[in-house]
Amino acid sequence: MEPLQPPEVRSYQYPSQSGRGLFRSLIVGMLGAALFFFLYNAGILDRIPGFTKLYASRQATSTPISKTVNTIQVQEESATKSVVEKSKPSVVSIVVSEKASKLQSQNSVSPFQNDPFFNQFFGNGGNLFDQNTPFEDDVNKEIEVQEGSGFVVSADGMILTNRHVVNIDDAQYTVIFDDATSYDAKILARDALTDLALLKIDAMGLTPLELADSDQAAVGDTVIAIGNTLGEYSNTVTKGIVSGLSRNLGGEYSGLIQTDAAINQGNSGGPLININGQVIGINTAVDRSGEGIGFAIAINEAKSAIDSVQKNGRIIHPGLGIRYVQITPEVAQVNHLLYDYGAYIKGSQKEPGVIPESAADKAGLKEGDIILEVDGTKVDEDHSLASLIKDHVVGDTVKIKVFTDGQEKTMTVTLEELPEEAQ
Repeated sequence: MEPLQPPEVRSYQYPSQSGRGLFRSLIVGMLGAALFFFLYNAGILDRIPGFTKLYASRQATSTPISKTVNTIQVQEESATKSVVEKSKPSVVSIVVSEKASKLQSQNSVSPFQNDPFFNQFFGNGGNLFDQNTPFEDDVNKEIEVQEGSGFVVSADGMILTNRHVVNIDDAQYTVIFDDATSYDAKILARDALTDLALLKIDAMGLTPLELADSDQAAVGDTVIAIGNTLGEYSNTVTKGIVSGLSRNLGGEYSGLIQTDAAINQGNSGGPLININGQVIGINTAVDRSGEGIGFAIAINEAKSAIDSVQKNGRIIHPGLGIRYVQITPEVAQVNHLLYDYGAYIKGSQKEPGVIPESAADKAGLKEGDIILEVDGTKVDEDHSLASLIKDHVVGDTVKIKVFTDGQEKTMTVTLEELPEEAQ
């Protein structure tokens, strides 16, 4: 066997390897560059057919990043101004007034006085009234006690706002537009389950704001809040982004849109608007333990309420007719429950867990039962019982899986209108 030969070593001759060739190329290149700049500055190259067009096209395809960013910012600012200009005529301030005699008798005590929930999210010690309101010698004089915001949802004068803005019985409600035109308003409906309310003014030809599909809202979307800030600065505009979705504050406040757009006292009931000029939410509350943490009720929640009032003259909710606690791992541990999810039917000393003659009562549900699923969807923190029921209408049937008498059962329940005491 012949010995292996090392691989052949090839030598390559590279251009201009010699010092003389390299020097010659350098001189030629410098002279060529000097000639090009001379001809360009003298305008001679512009006379060559096609040169100007080629140079311009190359410049056009190399747009600086800073110029692109500035263009986007200008476009967004222009869109924001357009949305505000279009929306402000449909956003209103709502002024609530009471007779001096009534204030003197009740000393302006709010039903939410010292309530920790309302104190955290609405401020003023949970009191929605102004404790410093001076009493008048004229007991029949109307005195402003609180203010909020709202917006037009129908051409014939229907105004949407929060229930907590117009929660005083026998009060005088006044709606004021951006041009200072004012109308007396009457309450069409107030809904404790959603904290929504609808007012009616005697006006025609109004421009309602367009309502978006709030299910399409995404974290990072640009949003604009408009409202009667602090009851003094009507149609104040703030801007931010959607910071979170499906936030739960407890009670009726679930499925909320979180935003860092400033929402101040007096903004409640005003619209949260996307960059297309559509309402995605109703500004409702702020978390005062932090900064830039505001919440809005998703507008899809209000659509059914508006439709219900227009058809029935009131807000109708389908429901089972129960009072319950959403089970979490902590709730399960405290109550020694077998499941860490579900709706635990539980009343109080004053209110039963199952309302007599309700849909749940007729189906055989009772205190202590746990509703585990509705139509195959697990009842948990992401899918509350209320959210699984709310998209139905009165008369619909739902299949529920329930833990009762030590075992799981599946039953069919026909939804009925919730009685007022359940709302």
